[in-house]
Amino acid sequence: MMRDWFDKHQDRLQQALTAATTRAAWSPFVESPSQKHHPEGAAEQGKAAFKARLGQDFPLPDHPGLADFFGEEISPYTGEPLGIRYPIASVTELIEAVRGAWRRLNQTTLEERTGLCLEILDRMAARSFENAHATMHTAGQSFVMAFAGSGANSLDRGLEAITYAYRAQVDVPAESLYTRAFGKGPPVTLQKRTVTRPLGVAAVITCASYPAFNAYPAIFANLMVGAPVIVKPHPQGTLPMALFVETARQVLVEAGLKPNTIVLAADRSEDPVAKDLCAHDDVRIIDFTGSQAFGQFLETAHPDKQVFTETSGCNAVILESTPDLDATLSAIAHGLCLFSSQMCTAPQNIYIPADGVFEGEVELPYGAVLQRLNNAIDEYLEDAQVAAGVCGALATEFVSDHIETLTEEIVPQSPHCRVMRRSVSYEHPQFPDARTATPLVIEVETDQTDLYRQEHFGPIAFVIKVKNRDRALMRATTDARVKGAISSYLYSTDDEYIAVCEDAFFRAGASLSINLHRQRPINFQGAFSDLHVTGLNPAGNACLTDLAFVTGRFRRVQSRRELPLEEIQ
Repeated sequence: MMRDWFDKHQDRLQQALTAATTRAAWSPFVESPSQKHHPEGAAEQGKAAFKARLGQDFPLPDHPGLADFFGEEISPYTGEPLGIRYPIASVTELIEAVRGAWRRLNQTTLEERTGLCLEILDRMAARSFENAHATMHTAGQSFVMAFAGSGANSLDRGLEAITYAYRAQVDVPAESLYTRAFGKGPPVTLQKRTVTRPLGVAAVITCASYPAFNAYPAIFANLMVGAPVIVKPHPQGTLPMALFVETARQVLVEAGLKPNTIVLAADRSEDPVAKDLCAHDDVRIIDFTGSQAFGQFLETAHPDKQVFTETSGCNAVILESTPDLDATLSAIAHGLCLFSSQMCTAPQNIYIPADGVFEGEVELPYGAVLQRLNNAIDEYLEDAQVAAGVCGALATEFVSDHIETLTEEIVPQSPHCRVMRRSVSYEHPQFPDARTATPLVIEVETDQTDLYRQEHFGPIAFVIKVKNRDRALMRATTDARVKGAISSYLYSTDDEYIAVCEDAFFRAGASLSINLHRQRPINFQGAFSDLHVTGLNPAGNACLTDLAFVTGRFRRVQSRRELPLEEIQ
């Protein structure tokens, strides 16, 4: 069956291998939820499937912990609990379960594992509408964004990991013959067999706001090298990961493998299991997405394990000059509004020279630039439908509480700091009880580093008034090097300054986007072309997706058997 799946998806794999080499734009998955791109009734069936989950036990046959269900997800749109009860199991039970499935997985060939993973990916693509509703009502993404970002874009990243894992293993043949003469006797022929073996069990820990984008690559990279996977979702974002685990387990059973090759480590907020899970001796591979503090804890606490982290940073924008200020500010404003800045690529610190910004040959005053930025944000919020599609909802109450704390307590007590634009709720046209917030924009002086040199998760941005463009570059690159940055942005018409900035950000280990405008969101990341996280600054130690993301997960072992002369002849 797995070999049949490998043959079935061969064209897609070859296209993916080509895309990974050319780095051109390519995706085999449908990004739009428009009905003209999908089978008749797909949208309705997906929504119905999501609704059927509400208030029910989530069935995972043969999964450990079936006797004890629970769930604590609350929709950011309705304010109501989803009421879905998941199996909860101890770390010991989970480890024992994957232990029992491990041997069969490691008996598969690279082609079989590749076919298995490509089929899982295909099945998840068929559930894109159900997954979109699940993501929307857990993470707070708008429906369109949940369908595209947590659907097609995340599937792309999963396929990318499969592709690189295949490339990393295919270069050494599974079987080979070695013939050499030693001395005066006849040549000796050795039949050699080489197999891939993972370091151990893999733990994949996901975040609440955007789980699929990082989870899919990690899960597939692990399965591709033969590592059983324990998926530990955020308690607020369990459903999207449970759907994936359910799908993967169904495909595993069809393939003749054991479903507990992948299991779900659901937990409660008041009783988290991530630390105990990662500390278990059998867990040798850890993938983590979330806070920088916990990511660095995992890296420090487990030097003997392979730890991959994608955490957080201070994403900077340097606004120096532009041919069209309104277009530039619209692009920045869109980044501030998109999913209420709950993406790891969202801009946060906007550096503007005190003398202002050049629009063509005209230097516009600093205050005028701020006013036009405020107007650009307004344009995304004037129409309720547009605001809903762009901003979505806040994933957790923590975000809204932090906005209030900044506005009412921290900023008023900080010198040379003021609220330039207050964050307020916008009225969602479909969900009147949605937890929403418009961007909070705070103006600060450069010496307020304690405030802006840390990630503020959610729709929070800082306009930082700097002496000149050189000081802006120094501050932004220092922040990236010391505090981390996943995405950095520059707007300039000066080619010499652009070259200087590019080199400075490279030395800081931070990727840089230059003069991004038009329809594409500035913080969009395209699989097979854009590298996500560099591993060279504190925002994470791994990159989606390169060979280093997969090669550390496995080793090779070999057997050699001398063939009798009669067999050779």
